[in-house]
Amino acid sequence: MSETPIADGTTQRPERPERLSRRPRRLGRYVLPTYSWLVIAYLVFPIAVMVAYSFNRVTFGLQLVSFAWNGFTLQWYRQWSNVPGLTSAFWLTVRLALVSTIISTILGTLLAIALVRYRRRKFRGKGTIEQILFLNIAAPEIVIGASLLGLFVTFNLARGFLTLVLAHVAFSIAYVTVTVRARLAGFDRSLEEAAYDLGANPLSTFRRVTLPLIMPGVLAGALMALALSIDDFVTSNFVSGSSVPFPVWVYGASRVGTPPQVFVFGTVIFMVGIAFALLSLGISRKKS
Repeated sequence: MSETPIADGTTQRPERPERLSRRPRRLGRYVLPTYSWLVIAYLVFPIAVMVAYSFNRVTFGLQLVSFAWNGFTLQWYRQWSNVPGLTSAFWLTVRLALVSTIISTILGTLLAIALVRYRRRKFRGKGTIEQILFLNIAAPEIVIGASLLGLFVTFNLARGFLTLVLAHVAFSIAYVTVTVRARLAGFDRSLEEAAYDLGANPLSTFRRVTLPLIMPGVLAGALMALALSIDDFVTSNFVSGSSVPFPVWVYGASRVGTPPQVFVFGTVIFMVGIAFALLSLGISRKKS
């Protein structure tokens, strides 16, 4: 690097570009991690409050949630089934989530395979189905709930567990299809052709070759469908009828007062979700 002469005969070395960019690099080293941890804390804080207050003691007569810390207790975990209607609503939600997840995962996976494998000439209406899937994801839940309610009333279908299953499958299929389709985007068809050359039939090829390779995407779609089903309130509130799932029950109870057992069930649901997410992550890493 050349030196710059000045009036008194001495020379001045120009400042290096590395020194000029050192300060922004130092700022970037701290700003991005700080921002990321703030976002994570914002997302985790409500869950942490729920878990903490599921162990909070209630000192007054009514067994309702108190947001003043009164001491640690395991009372609500021992009395988890003492609230009338709460336990039945929770198990209804579990059954609903399992049934709707199984149905939507099967249908969504098959639809994703069809959308990837077949061109528009062989699959008439492919573009329309793709648009409907994305419209289903983008549509507000209140629109889906109101439209499904109108459909069930038109066909004189009594609201209950069946209408809940139909509604949850309706909005879960799109998420499963999009997730599995993303997994199929880089799928190597030569593996299936090799299986055909070795004498395998289409069903055996799908079971032994295709399904194991796309299983991480299928599991991710199933977990998303399971979470959406357990979490759904708006659509369930429209079509539940006499079968009241857990979110709808909690909404009704919050008008009078929320029992601490609600936080107990919420903590259990959260921990089970974490376990499923870790299991799915482990399977994905093993497959990759």
